[in-house]
Parts: sequence; C-alpha cells; structure tokens
Amino acid sequence: MTELVKKRVVITGMGAITPLGNTLETYWQGLMAGQSGIGMITQFDAANHAAKIAGEVKGFDPLQHLDRKEAKRMDRFAQFAVVASQQALADAQLEITELNAEQVGVMIGTGIGGLRVIEEQQAVYLNRGPSRCSPFMVPMMIANMAAGLTAIHTGAKGPNACPVTACAAGSNAIGDAFRLVQQGYAQAMICGGTEAAITPLAMAGFASARALSTRNDAPQVASRPFDRDRDGFVMGEGSGILILEALDHALSRGARIYGEMVGYAMTCDAYHMTTPVPGGEGAARCMQLALKDGGITPEQVSYINAHGTSTGANDPTETQAIKTALGEIAYQIPVSSTKSMTGHLLGGSGGIEGVAAAMAIAHDRVPPTLNLENPDEGCDLDYVPHQARDMPVEVALSNSFGFGGHNVTLVFQKYRN
Repeated sequence: MTELVKKRVVITGMGAITPLGNTLETYWQGLMAGQSGIGMITQFDAANHAAKIAGEVKGFDPLQHLDRKEAKRMDRFAQFAVVASQQALADAQLEITELNAEQVGVMIGTGIGGLRVIEEQQAVYLNRGPSRCSPFMVPMMIANMAAGLTAIHTGAKGPNACPVTACAAGSNAIGDAFRLVQQGYAQAMICGGTEAAITPLAMAGFASARALSTRNDAPQVASRPFDRDRDGFVMGEGSGILILEALDHALSRGARIYGEMVGYAMTCDAYHMTTPVPGGEGAARCMQLALKDGGITPEQVSYINAHGTSTGANDPTETQAIKTALGEIAYQIPVSSTKSMTGHLLGGSGGIEGVAAAMAIAHDRVPPTLNLENPDEGCDLDYVPHQARDMPVEVALSNSFGFGGHNVTLVFQKYRN
C-alpha cells in the first residue's frame, strides 16, 4: 500500500452565535474585554428552579436570516448552527456552487439536540392528545438536523455527520472534519458545535445532579473556573463554526488564513458516567496524542483553551492532566477558560472555544479567565486571571471533555508558508 499523503488544513472562515454577541467580531471583542454574558434566565419562568441563571444568546432573531416557514420548522439549536455557518462561509468568501458542492461537507456536533421541541410537544401530547403533535417534531428534535439543515441551506453535498459526544461533541466535529480534509475526502468542511439547552427540563436535570451554580444573586460572577469558591457550571447556548480547508485549495482562491490545524486526538476514560478518572489520565493521554499527531512538542505550546467548567470534578483534574501531559513546562503556559464569560454550551462549547483558540493565534492575544479570585487547591497554573493578555501565540490547544468519559484535544498553529 502507498502511504497516505496528508494535506495541510487551514482555517479560512469563522462564525459565532454566543452569549457575548451574535457575530465573530462581537464574540471576540467580548472575550478580549472580559465581559460576562451570563444573567438571569428570560426564556422561561425559572422562579421555582434552583439555578435561575444562564448564558443566553441575546437579540437573536432567526427571521433576519431565515424564511419564516423555515425558521418555524427548526429548533433553536439548528437555527444557531445554520446562521453561524452562513457567517463562516461569508467570512471565508467561500461560495458553494454546482462545481464544488460535492467537495464541501458539514460536521456539526451537539450534545442534546432539540430538547426544547421535545418539551413543548410533550406538553401538547399530554394536554391535547397524540393527534395534535406536530408532524415536524421528529425532524426538529433529532441531533443531526443542525448538520443536515446547514447542508440544505448552503448546498454543501460532501461528507455530512453529527458527533453526539456530550460536551466534547463540537470538538469531535472539528477534529473529524480535519481528518476528512487532511485525507482528501473533502476540500473544505463547515464544522463546529451548537446547543440550545436552556430549557426547564435541562436546567432541572443538571440542577438535580448538583452540577449547576446557584449563585443566582450574582450571575456575572457565578462561572468561576479554577476558583476555590465555585459551586458549579453555568448553562450557556449558541454555536461556533469554522471553515477548514485544504491549504492548496485555499491558496488557489486567495483565501485569508487565520491559522492552521495540525493535530487532533480523542480518548476515553472508561471510568464513570459523569466523573473524570482521578488524575485525568484520559485527558492527559489525549493531549499527548494530539501533540504527537501535530508534531508539536510541549515547549512549542503557547496557550491552552481549557475545558474549565467551574466544577469540582473538572478543574483540578484538568489541571493535573495538563501537568502530566506537558511536564514542568506546563507552569509557563497560559491556560484560560472562556466558559467564565460564556457559560458552558455543552456540545456547542468546542465550537466557540475552537474559534477562540484560532482567534488567539490570529491576533496574538489570549482570553482571560474571569472571577478567579482564590485559586483552588491543586489549581496552580497560569490561568490568565481577569484580563486578556497580549503575547505571541504560535500554538494553541483546545480541550473538551464530556460525560461518558470522552476527551478531545485540538491543536492549532500559526500559519507559515
């Protein structure tokens, strides 16, 4: 067998619908300003809920982007993905035509999918009977519909799939898309994550698991990764999308290049449904494999966008995993959690955090970790507290870990000819 020639893969466009803003520019500006997108829940009456706060997307009107009939037949998580994908394509100035449609694919992950529709239709079923359930319920709720509808709205006929790996889903989607372009199965991929799970049932379920912050009197300081006084994560929503493109294809059309994707790995703890393995062996191994995949040494790493959920289970475990994976050099590498500003988008997190890592490389600026007043025991790295940092960023890692023991690490690098 002849050895597979791997193509170089670059980032040529990005889109973002987030609690900090509904464009790439406003999202990045919010991160750099250290703004919090977290507030009281407005999408439903949360008075009887333990957790009444979330990182909601604000001012998003699907009718500004989609036909009324189309929008009505799409759950919010799919609307986010379609609009963010349209933004990313426009940013990349990549036009999908009959000539290239079969070489452009879609890979968009989500953790939950259309939970809002399920809840609404369950109420219809109970109150009005089975015959009154919407015929669009199933296509609106299924997790793959964000990827499917994005293809329908953009005309992308290439590879299309939807990883559903809990909070690692968006990063798995980016990594899987990277492999498809790298191995020549597509010239370009629309990829990332999306989620819209700020619903009564989701908030109740996560609160019952004691996973959510109940700092309802101070929403903007509730998400505090690595801090001693954290009390759980804050739910967020939105979508982050990247255009990954074969370098030769990008150069042939004169595309702007934000950076290069060079490494991807995924592992499993094989340990517990919701708790990471003590010491973070699976996460450490994932980072090591991703670095090896990209031909990157620990000394070359400039920045790590951490999973950083603001939970007792994740923060010290991820910290230990970083130290295990990178050794003593870990103490010199800035690590930050943008979830301190956006909340936790579950399956959408890898999308917006992949965008943040790519922008850090493109602009040589590192986002901060908000609300880090007193680092917890075992959390002893440089978490870039409070303020963004100007610094050269040659290589950035993005970590995502999900229930079920899923671990994903993405490796991005500054593009050099």
